[in-house]
Parts: sequence; C-alpha cells; structure tokens
Amino acid sequence: MGSILLKNCYYIFLSAEEEPLHGQHILIRDHQIERIGKDLSSKADRVIDCSQCVVVPGLVNTHHHFCQTLTRNLPAVQDAELFDWLVYLYEIWNRLDEEAVYYSSLLAMGELLKTGCTASTNHHYVYPKDIKGDLMGAQFDAAEKLGMRFSPTRGSMSLSKKDGGLPPDSLVQTEDQILQDCERVIQQYHDDGEFSMRKIILGPCSPFSVTEDLMRESVKMARHYGVRLHTHVAETRDENDFCQDLYGRRPLKLMEDWEFVGEDVSYAHGIFFNDDELRVLADTGTHIAHCPTSNMRLGSGICRVKEMLPIGINVGLAVDGSASNDSSDMLGEIRNMMLLQRVHYGAAAITAREAFKIATENGARLLNFDKIGALKECWAADIAIFNIGKMEYSGAHSDPLAALIFSGYNHGTEYTIVNGEIVVDKGTLIGIDESVLAAKSNAIADRILNP
Repeated sequence: MGSILLKNCYYIFLSAEEEPLHGQHILIRDHQIERIGKDLSSKADRVIDCSQCVVVPGLVNTHHHFCQTLTRNLPAVQDAELFDWLVYLYEIWNRLDEEAVYYSSLLAMGELLKTGCTASTNHHYVYPKDIKGDLMGAQFDAAEKLGMRFSPTRGSMSLSKKDGGLPPDSLVQTEDQILQDCERVIQQYHDDGEFSMRKIILGPCSPFSVTEDLMRESVKMARHYGVRLHTHVAETRDENDFCQDLYGRRPLKLMEDWEFVGEDVSYAHGIFFNDDELRVLADTGTHIAHCPTSNMRLGSGICRVKEMLPIGINVGLAVDGSASNDSSDMLGEIRNMMLLQRVHYGAAAITAREAFKIATENGARLLNFDKIGALKECWAADIAIFNIGKMEYSGAHSDPLAALIFSGYNHGTEYTIVNGEIVVDKGTLIGIDESVLAAKSNAIADRILNP
C-alpha cells in the first residue's frame, strides 16, 4: 500500500470530544493515519488538496438489507405499513438468487461509500428454499471489490405462517440448516484482528419470524465464538401486539428471557420501549440501530434517541433496507435523524456534532470495530471528504461541519478512503463502472419483478 497526504484541510472533525482543526494535513500510510499536523514534510504517493473540504471520520451504517435495492419504490407498497409491506415483498424476495445478492450488495455499498459511509453491516435473512451458492460469500466478494469494511449478519427465519409466524414456508429454513451455516460463516469469514475488514454477526430476523429455540441457540453460538448478535425489536405497535398474543410478553421481555440482551447485542429500530424498558437497555449495555428514514417511510414512529443517550444507551445510525428508505444515503440519514428528533423533542434535541457522533463513534462501538469512528494517529484511515466549495454550501461556512447536514442537496463525497485506500475518487467509485452496475442491477430487478 502507498501513502496519501490530505493537504491543507479546510476543516477536520476529529471526534465529538475534540476541537476541530483548520488548515492542517493528514498523512496516511498503509492502513492507518500516521500523522495529523501543520508541518508535514513527508512526501506521499498521492497528494489531495483539501483546502475546500470538510474531512470527517468515515460514517458507520448499523442496519441494512442490501437485497432490497432491487425492490425499492414498488407502487403496491409505497403507502403500506410494516406487516403488509413485508407480506407483499416476501413473495418477490422468494425469487432472489446468488447473482441478485451479489449485485444488490454492490449497489447498496456503492451508494453508502459515495455518501461517506466506510463501514457497514447487512442483515440478510432471506434464503429461498431452492437458492444455491454462498450468499454470505457473495456479499464479502462485493465488499472486497469496492473496498468497504463489512460486518454482515447471518440472518435467519424459521417461524413460517403455518407455525404462527409472518413469512411464507418457502422462505424459512430449519434450525439445523441455519445453525450449521452460521457456524460455517463464522469459521470461514470472521476476523478479530486489528484493522479487520470483515466480521460476522448472528442475526435472527425478529420475534415474529424466528422460533424461541433458534433465538436461544443463536445466543449460545454467538457467545461461544465471540461474535455479536442483532435482530429487529420494538419497530411497530403491531409487533408488540403479535408478541403479546403469541408469547404473552412484550418483545423486550422475550429478549431478556432468551438472554438476547447485553453489550454484544444490538436491536434495529427500538421505537416502542417504555420507560422501564429503556432502563433495561441501559443496564445491560444493549445497543440501538436507529433507522429514522425507514421509520418515517413506513409510518412506524419516532425512536426515543433524545431520552436514550443521556442514560447511557449507545445509539448508532442506519439507513435500513432500501425498500423502506428507499436509498442508501448515509449523509442524508444524519440529516433525517437530526430533524426527526427535533420534530418530537424541539429545536435543540440533537446538535450537528451529536448527530455525527452517533453516525461515527457510536456506530463503530455497536459493530465492534476498533480504531474507527474518529480521526486519530495510529487509527484506521477510514475517512470521508466533502467539498463545501460548491454553490449549495455558499453562505454556510460559519459552521462547516453543520453545513453538511443543514445545507446542500448532493450528499456525495469528493473522496472516500477505507483502510488507507481511496475507494471514491472525485465522486466516482473506483471498484466498478457505475453505469455497468446500474444497468446490471436494473436487469436483475426486472427479472425478479417480472418472472
């Protein structure tokens, strides 16, 4: 690997706890930030003029469903709530294959990288009965091609309609199938090393699509191998009612009974927690992956982020699936998070600096990646660089960091760097021809929607 010098950075956001820097340089060598300072005389293989740029830590996406990029904006469910939305889309996702998983992963990660995200998860839980190939391998291949730091979940569904669940029989697997493949992907792909580019999370889908036994066994396996756990919890009132009817308990009580709580656990959404349940989350160290755009799109509700943060609940940010967002715009997600909290809690609910902390440091902590989420010497060189010398940021330079989310209409980076490698160069993906990716993705989407 070579070296990169980010020269004369207009504004450097190191972390939420540190004062920003102006007019300084960042030297990147191999995988990491070697030096940050005013007088860097070292020569570099690539010098990038950042005199009009805001330089921030790479953003971290804590919940997504990559395959949904192929089924976004479908007219039949543009106005549907979660359960109806799922029931309709399950029948379409039943036609996914390994090629669709690979290209949808490229598409989602490409959008993320171009909007400043350098590390992401993906909650893939759809395994049609006749599907062939290594779906986790396809996702890792896509991540390697584009250069993204990646920690997907091996998702699962085992509770079908005939057993009282929501998904059709054709989309569920047996517990033995699921657990055997979970063990395989941990052994094959998980890397706990410094500057790891790939980790595995175990992600049973939700209380309404997974059996109690699978939840418990997933917990045992994850803790045996030292990997993290993830699932959907408290996303809608319908989910609360479903759990009360089927199990006689609210969703979080189910999670407690199944030992699916703790510092190694994250929940997507987490909207419908009462005050006592917030204290459980805080006491157990359980994380929340907040998905504001999806929650607005499906009319689900507003997560209590403003109340979670002061009591010590770690909240990360997520774009969620691209059929309920319907994009993978990570910088745009920060804006929506900040504005949605203000709708409920007032104009000072979330500041720009707090919003960036949620989208960087908090997300890194949730996904358990060390030395990312802040710009520090000897930390991984995961960096997003935005040009605010453009017309749309004119008049907003009094606070360059806040300008990125208060102003502008194009959320693309000028450069995105992951693990010391430039993966977006002057606004364009390096790993793949974007026009080819778009054409291929549209062709696969058409094949799935019109069999």
